[in-house]
Amino acid sequence: MPIRIPDTLPAFETLVHEGVRVMTETVAIRQDIRPLQIGLLNLMPNKIKTEVQFARLIGASPLQVELTLVRVGGHKAKNTPEEHLLSFYQTWDEVKDRKFDGFIITGAPVETLPFEEVTYWPELEEILDWTETNVHSTMNVCWGGMAAIYHFHKVPKHALKEKAFGVYRHRNLAPSSVYLNGFSDDFQVPVSRWTEVRREDIEKVPDLEILLESDEMGVCLVQEKRANRLYMFNHVEYDSTSLGDEYFRDKSAGIPIKLPHNYFPHNDDTLTPLNRWRGHAHLLFGNWINEIYQMTPYDLNEIGKDLAG
Repeated sequence: MPIRIPDTLPAFETLVHEGVRVMTETVAIRQDIRPLQIGLLNLMPNKIKTEVQFARLIGASPLQVELTLVRVGGHKAKNTPEEHLLSFYQTWDEVKDRKFDGFIITGAPVETLPFEEVTYWPELEEILDWTETNVHSTMNVCWGGMAAIYHFHKVPKHALKEKAFGVYRHRNLAPSSVYLNGFSDDFQVPVSRWTEVRREDIEKVPDLEILLESDEMGVCLVQEKRANRLYMFNHVEYDSTSLGDEYFRDKSAGIPIKLPHNYFPHNDDTLTPLNRWRGHAHLLFGNWINEIYQMTPYDLNEIGKDLAG
């Protein structure tokens, strides 16, 4: 089944061009099934680009998925037209009475700030608490993952001496995990961050299990089974050009930046980078959505009622 998004959303034409099946509201209504309800709290500056990245992965599922775009109400976006936000996004206040099968919280360009100094931190803490009763499973990505694991378990983030930036090899530590079904033992993932969450801090929390890790970049993916939460600290959703866009942006602005590791062929930034993580990105999100489908209540109103168990 295709992903259900507004046919006027810019991502619609991009996904159609890429061969991802999408459907209009009119066609979706004709199907006598309950689509999975997935929310995307988009904290990234370029919201349109981020919409495409996540919708591409969600839309590859054989299940019908309805994607709801969500934004924090207490923060004004600088890099996305207001008209786009008003047309396609709902604030958390507007969706907080709803239930979702799955909910994604993206990264944000605020990772060098202490969490409590982020302007929308109080609202994000409310959202994280709300996911415990209104969401069956959450996927928290990069800064969103660090924010969530700090909020729920006080696992700190640590500043790096230089930006972790490039494509790095990772190891599959839990081949039997439902989220890693089909994963290779060794694969590559894009990394772009100024902070890290460390293994020794995670291991202090009994409910947390490390699923993916890099010898060079540390922990990548953590599962919290009882709460149906995933914490992804890297950017498996990135486009082929995302690291290059960051590199050339900083270079043009005169900001010191190294070539992203293992990204440009022969370390030549005039050559087109090859995407070596796309397959595992689709596997991770496909496995996540499949697990949601297998375990979520058919009646959305039942989500969160088993919290005490």
